[in-house]
Amino acid sequence: MSLSPFEVDSASLVAEDEQSAEALDAIAGIEGRSPLRLALARLRSDRVAWLAAGMILLMVVLALIAPVLSSMTGHSPYNPDLVNGTDSFGQPYGPGQAGFLLGTDNVGRDILVRVAYGARISLLVGILSTLLATIGGTALGLVSGYYGGWIDALLARLMDAVLSFPYVLAAIVLAAVFGGSLPLTIGVIAFFSWAAIGRIVRGQTLSQKEKEYVEAARSIGAGSFRIMFVDILPNLIAPVIVLGTLLVPVAIVFEATLDYLGVGVGPPTPTWGNMLADDQGSAGFGAWWFWVFPSIALLITTLGFNLLGDSVRDALDPRTERLFAMRRKKVAAAGPDASAGAGTEPLSDGTEA
Repeated sequence: MSLSPFEVDSASLVAEDEQSAEALDAIAGIEGRSPLRLALARLRSDRVAWLAAGMILLMVVLALIAPVLSSMTGHSPYNPDLVNGTDSFGQPYGPGQAGFLLGTDNVGRDILVRVAYGARISLLVGILSTLLATIGGTALGLVSGYYGGWIDALLARLMDAVLSFPYVLAAIVLAAVFGGSLPLTIGVIAFFSWAAIGRIVRGQTLSQKEKEYVEAARSIGAGSFRIMFVDILPNLIAPVIVLGTLLVPVAIVFEATLDYLGVGVGPPTPTWGNMLADDQGSAGFGAWWFWVFPSIALLITTLGFNLLGDSVRDALDPRTERLFAMRRKKVAAAGPDASAGAGTEPLSDGTEA
């Protein structure tokens, strides 16, 4: 059965109206709100982001209450306790035995207390080294991309050299010369991380400096410093934040690797890498908890930051707004019950996030 021209035109008009309605819904969802508010609204509706935030918050709380755990249990994270921490045969206690929730290591130290103190070291190293690398990489990337010429050639080759250098070998050499320590670990990780951010910022700056707003700033007499850090830098915040978030777990794994190899933070300071290294001598004890619980803590932390980085990337990408608008439309069409179950919440302008 063929359709009349009038019916065909009506069907096409209905389809166009539906597409226009979807476009208007997407526009209404972003109208009158800053990019930061839009990103926060998207994160609030992202269940993966909530899961990642919960995992990170768990490890932050564990790190904060580490001294409280040590005080409440009376177990030092540093000093061996062969009297209370091992049985009559000199064997370590397993999880749940003799008042030790996660068991003890081969010298009687509480695994739970040491994991909590290890979280303090890992989070400190991961966040601080990433912050230093982000600041340095962003500044040098801006200078390299904006000025170009021999400055760009020099800094670009420096970034390539840093990215291609075997960082573990460099850490071993520095530890042999200066001795392993927390400041040295942070410095090594920051030095070998800034180039990744610097290369991204350099490429974005090369593109942004040709835009009309930069030409307009030059025409009114704005200096190079103002153009780089006032005009161009705000347009690079999104990729810098995303890359910085993804560098935190890399730095944490880097720190654990250095500690495991004995060139990072040395014992008796409890770190997850040191605890995994201690597991090498636990074969005679059959103590699986020596390595399981530090590995779980390391997995939760790195997975949380990786998932959060992916969610932040999606939230800061304007191209995902259509996807979020379609999600809001489906939730609204499903009714208030589904809306409550999806965890959405109204924004200040009346739209749902």
